[in-house]
Amino acid sequence: MTRTGDTWRLRGLVAFALLWAPALSAQEAPGGDYYVYVAAESQDEVALVRFGPDGAEVAETIVVGIYPTEIDGPHGLTVDPAGNRWYVSIAHGNPFGQVHVYSTQDNRRIGQVEVGLFPASMSLTPTDLMFVVNFNLHGDPEPSSVSVIETESLTELLKIPACETPHGSRLSPDGLKNYLVCVRDEQLVEIDAIDLVVSRRMYLAPGRIRELPGDAVDADAFLGEEAAPRDAARCGPTWAAPSVDGRFVYVACNRNAEVLEIDRASWSVARRFQTGAGPYNLDVSPDGTRLVVTYKGAQATGIVELASGDVRSVANTRRLPHGVAVSPDSRYAFISVEGIGGEPGTVDVIDLAAATLVASVDMGKQSGGIGFWKYVPSLPGDADGE
Repeated sequence: MTRTGDTWRLRGLVAFALLWAPALSAQEAPGGDYYVYVAAESQDEVALVRFGPDGAEVAETIVVGIYPTEIDGPHGLTVDPAGNRWYVSIAHGNPFGQVHVYSTQDNRRIGQVEVGLFPASMSLTPTDLMFVVNFNLHGDPEPSSVSVIETESLTELLKIPACETPHGSRLSPDGLKNYLVCVRDEQLVEIDAIDLVVSRRMYLAPGRIRELPGDAVDADAFLGEEAAPRDAARCGPTWAAPSVDGRFVYVACNRNAEVLEIDRASWSVARRFQTGAGPYNLDVSPDGTRLVVTYKGAQATGIVELASGDVRSVANTRRLPHGVAVSPDSRYAFISVEGIGGEPGTVDVIDLAAATLVASVDMGKQSGGIGFWKYVPSLPGDADGE
């Protein structure tokens, strides 16, 4: 080989090393154990999943529900900011659903409260209030509500009229606003967490985006002929997630494969991110740099680089990726994957910097609601991270 050929070969090797160095560095073994709680909706179980230097495993399985002889459907799950309690919504109550609360110390149930029909996702304020969306899949579609719960006494204070099939309840970083979407009603809804009323709404149908008054519970009825027909282009929003700096709210448009970035100040669309089929749930990394999106129709998870708008995709192990929780260090995304038929549910762990799947573990059927609990650093000389 000529000297020129050697030079080009050397340059190629250096370029390859530089290209892969960040990915290899990002995929170094974790320096401790990460814990998440994940609900298995078709098996009335919650799995405590541990991911660490030796991979992922189910550390404990907790049986949940109301009636031992029936599938009650644990759907949403959240962990309080202090890490002392976890909450799970029991969707298929009779006649209403419930929210059950468990201690993280021993995973024993310490209370419950009745809410509305088919409670789904939940969010907690710093002032011991919880907002629970009552998704209401039963009977003919009709406007439903958001239950406001005082978590210390486990008392439902009131139900706020919301819209048809509310979903994806999440709080702004300052805890002053609660955001949710209306799957059938094409709305983003903002609730004032102090006054406990709807403060703003946005209609999200493509080509018809506009602000709605706070009392427009039924968007189609309010808009009349200006509403998008049910068989026309629709957003079909399934989740809302505020940005870390509080400037934006991200909305997953499940039906037209995009995520909207809503400017909170102007209450308008700032950017659009094209995604894989069926974007479903969202989470923003705590460092504010990335948005993680599950693609329920594409067997994949998207990673949006918020500075550039670039979108990368990581294949999931099974069909129907559902929930997402990003670790506090912004290093990993934990994805609950439902599976289909008789398949078990799965939790996939994705390295966000490298955009690669680094671990996976099976659990109960139809894994869905997911909440991050804690990170425990390994002690010096501790190979197991215990």
